[in-house]
Amino acid sequence: MRWRYLLIFLFLAVPRAPAEGLPDLGEVAQSDFSPHQERRLGESIMREIRADRSFHDDAEASDYINNLGDRLASRSPDARQHFDFFLIRDNQINAFALPGGFIGVNTGLLLNSQSESEVASVLAHEIAHVTQRHIARMLAQQKQSQITSLAALAVAILAARANSQVAQAAAAVGQAGVIQSQLNFTRENEREADRVGLQILEQAGFDPRAMPVFFERLQRATRVYEGGAPSYLRTHPLTFERIADVQNRVESLPYRQVPDSLEFQLIRAKLRADAEAPREAIVFFEQSLAERKFLSEAASRYGLALSLLRAEQYARARKELEALRKIARSSPIIETLACRLKAAAGEAAAAFACYREALTTYPNYRALTYDYANALMQNGQADAALKLVESRLRVFGEDYRLYLLQARAYAMLNKRLAQHRAQGEAYARMGNIPGAVEQLQIALKSGDGDFYQLSSTEARLRELRKLHDEQRREQRR
Repeated sequence: MRWRYLLIFLFLAVPRAPAEGLPDLGEVAQSDFSPHQERRLGESIMREIRADRSFHDDAEASDYINNLGDRLASRSPDARQHFDFFLIRDNQINAFALPGGFIGVNTGLLLNSQSESEVASVLAHEIAHVTQRHIARMLAQQKQSQITSLAALAVAILAARANSQVAQAAAAVGQAGVIQSQLNFTRENEREADRVGLQILEQAGFDPRAMPVFFERLQRATRVYEGGAPSYLRTHPLTFERIADVQNRVESLPYRQVPDSLEFQLIRAKLRADAEAPREAIVFFEQSLAERKFLSEAASRYGLALSLLRAEQYARARKELEALRKIARSSPIIETLACRLKAAAGEAAAAFACYREALTTYPNYRALTYDYANALMQNGQADAALKLVESRLRVFGEDYRLYLLQARAYAMLNKRLAQHRAQGEAYARMGNIPGAVEQLQIALKSGDGDFYQLSSTEARLRELRKLHDEQRREQRR
């Protein structure tokens, strides 16, 4: 529940897709609040979200939701920007869009959806909000001081997340005059996001009927929620007319039965296993297998093996993994679990061989790279870890996690300038420019590094200072 009021803020600060009759603001919207400014505002909010304990920074789950989102966004004819999808650890059913193409998804959405197409329908709806440029339309009509106060409000709400009454008060301050007008505006324009989202969903090969089915189930859920409607309904108001409109649209589309991907089922099992204490998760998956109450046996066995690994019951985990391999096709998620199991059991050589083999088959699977680098460093092989990370940075130069691993490896090798330079690059890619500047300043004072390294770091520091100055000027406008 701690994110409820943040999402109220997002609902107020981020308008929904324009109605068909809304005048096209065209270059006016873009000149008054450009895509670049949208991205900067989104990054400023993301800095706070990443620092919050609810931010679910799991590489495998993050990759899954981004692959799903990218598949949908690539089918939108109006997509002209990069999208970033991220997960929030919250059992409430919700998803939301931020300025700049950032789209958040609660883990509760994946756990409570009954098909992958249902999850895709929600993401398609949020993508439609973004591609219709409604964020720029709203921000173009507001003064910069209002925009700044909204960004500050997000920070205040995050700080008050542990006290819902404080958060509720923070959300209410200064907002009373705009709440009703924003609600009216979004009710009208949610239908536009539904229409565009259905097109994206159908073009991406998912079942478009999942959208009205999901909406109907959410509406029925309002009758059993003691605290009112689910979070998704608070930020995306549903009406019978809206559901009927979606149903009418899908009637003209051909019937399509779309099976869930193995990755969807495995990630759902992983989220459920990680959400509970190991012993409770073991009992859950054992019962689902014993009573055959599951959507996917492979996912239940994966969830049980993962839970047993967390409980340090390595022999039983290995047995479940063997059973899983007999019924499931090869997957990088399964291979990562196999390697983690060997590493956790203290079988370093076997774990290294496992990681090398898995990376040969899945060279771009980030979790394997992260885990292998960590395993190498835990076994005192910082040089090998550094070599691995740097080879990946040549391909994925914007991956802040790789820079964090690089900083750890340099620290183990007592290379202080390189350590703080890498830490600064990680911060820069996380949107924390002041932190990046500070790390590079520390790097220059470290007392090591050759002439080339010092010159390169000084040049990079000038770039980051210039960027920081630009951001501060934008905030003062």
